[in-house]
Amino acid sequence: MKVLPTYPVPDRMPNGLQWTDEGLFVMDQYSDNVYVLGDGGQVIRTIETPTENGSGITVGGGYLWTASNGSTTARPFRATDTHVPWVYKLDLNSGETVDRYPTPDGGGIHGIEWDDGLLWVTAFNPKALLLVDPTDFKVVRNLPSDLVVLHGLARDGEGIWCSDRMAKVIAKYDVETGQELDRIALPPDGPDPHGLSIRDGELWYSDAAFPLPSTRDYPEIGKIVDQ
Repeated sequence: MKVLPTYPVPDRMPNGLQWTDEGLFVMDQYSDNVYVLGDGGQVIRTIETPTENGSGITVGGGYLWTASNGSTTARPFRATDTHVPWVYKLDLNSGETVDRYPTPDGGGIHGIEWDDGLLWVTAFNPKALLLVDPTDFKVVRNLPSDLVVLHGLARDGEGIWCSDRMAKVIAKYDVETGQELDRIALPPDGPDPHGLSIRDGELWYSDAAFPLPSTRDYPEIGKIVDQ
């Protein structure tokens, strides 16, 4: 296994990733814009969002979903800022708010992933991967986790990957039982895996790095490949 930086960063803090047929959606934590990248890493389009301190991102059901932690200090205040954590349901083209939902545990949220009409989200109180109904955000399934800082999510076969940006690991859990199926340990001088997505069997990561604590001082988007 090796870590391969692949795409240039479209903004400053790429904190969430989601591959779609259109391209790679990148949630930037600094600007709270979403950038759609083509196969060569070029910016196809930019979507302005009401997200505040954005983290995870996913696309499903014809909508764009963003994880909004609230209380951003990276950019100037906007009239849409509430300083409250939300999951935003946004128009996929304009980025305008269709609806928004409180996080299941009332706290911050990093990872979010569409799964056949339902949504996986990370929770911190207690730490878990939660499968919720996106119409009312009632919890359908609860998978407790021992990861330190649960971050990006990527659905894969019978499991779901979750990155831990603090411990620099990516763990795969059985979506039915919560049993850990696999674990990837990144090198000490490697990226802090924030965003996570999967395409053609390869895991893609984003490291928001600066100004977050990191062993490196620059952000990057890349993939994890077999040696």
